[in-house]
Amino acid sequence: MKALVVYPNKELLYAASTLGGEVAALVFSEGEAEAIKGRAHKIFVTSVDARAPDAVAEAVIKTAQGYDVILLPSTKNGKTVGGIVAQRLGAEFITDVLSLKAEGNVVKAERYVFGNKAVASVEVPAPAVVSVAPGRFQGEPPAVQSVVEKIEVRTAPVVKILSIEEKARGAVKLEEAEIIVSVGRGFKKKEDLQMAFELAKILGGQVGCSRPIAADLKWLPEEHWVGLSGKKVKPKLYLAIGISGQPQHIAGILDSRIIAAINSDPSAPIFQNADYGVVEDLYKIVPILIKKLASIKKV
Repeated sequence: MKALVVYPNKELLYAASTLGGEVAALVFSEGEAEAIKGRAHKIFVTSVDARAPDAVAEAVIKTAQGYDVILLPSTKNGKTVGGIVAQRLGAEFITDVLSLKAEGNVVKAERYVFGNKAVASVEVPAPAVVSVAPGRFQGEPPAVQSVVEKIEVRTAPVVKILSIEEKARGAVKLEEAEIIVSVGRGFKKKEDLQMAFELAKILGGQVGCSRPIAADLKWLPEEHWVGLSGKKVKPKLYLAIGISGQPQHIAGILDSRIIAAINSDPSAPIFQNADYGVVEDLYKIVPILIKKLASIKKV
């Protein structure tokens, strides 16, 4: 099947290559085209604003003819563009796919359902639009000869960007972290989160959090938020401290290799999903952990 990749990266290009046909990519600058040259048979370059979903969708519609699958990242912009394109093409839109393959004129994919507690197999006729969940397609896109083509989109975007304000961000890449120390409402005040940061530093990990810490209390930026509406992670170790373990949070951590939990409530739902659990006041156990691990690290 022929595939068109929008907002291309290595993972999307590799996913497209597994379908076995021509791979095209839609980029928004000459620099982006140069960066993926040799990884897509065709590279379409347009000057539309990549941040304006309706303008990007127009560019996709203009280049999509003849392609069986349109792939986008599972980002807010990617899903918005995908929805517009699917509606315009009268195509099915499969979001957050975990696997992807083609058989005849049928696109087959798997995706999580029921809060990540089950995997559904989906089959739709081509053409189809899919958004790809991050970290699911590991491989190098094959080297190919690239043809670069410039396209013009004359339709004025419906949405106009009036201003851009940078959001405070740290060097937080939870999707890539092998160890995550995650904090919840068990912490009494913001300053106490420093214990989790110290523990994460000793372990060589990152700090995550449950929804209330980022969305309600705003003790941490949203980049730390783990869960169904936050980031879905798959570390080697996920240590949940003071997190009750509601289904929305569990949905984001099910792919973790080991889940450990510290909570003073023995009936906390987190223990139903944890490989290891400690029923204890975090203010007692976390300092002990920090001291013990720090001493081991010095040896």
